[in-house]
Amino acid sequence: MIRTVLLIILIVLLIGALPTWPYSASWGYYPSGTLGTVVVVLLVLLLLGVI
Repeated sequence: MIRTVLLIILIVLLIGALPTWPYSASWGYYPSGTLGTVVVVLLVLLLLGVI
């Protein structure tokens, strides 16, 4: 159950990190960098068996 919720949240974050609007073009790597950090933390937790 929790893996499904995490997967849905991850997909929403991936869509939200795309710079598709003109004002978000100046954000640089901030959205995708934060998302990458979240993905790495989730992978480590999955490998350790916490999730």
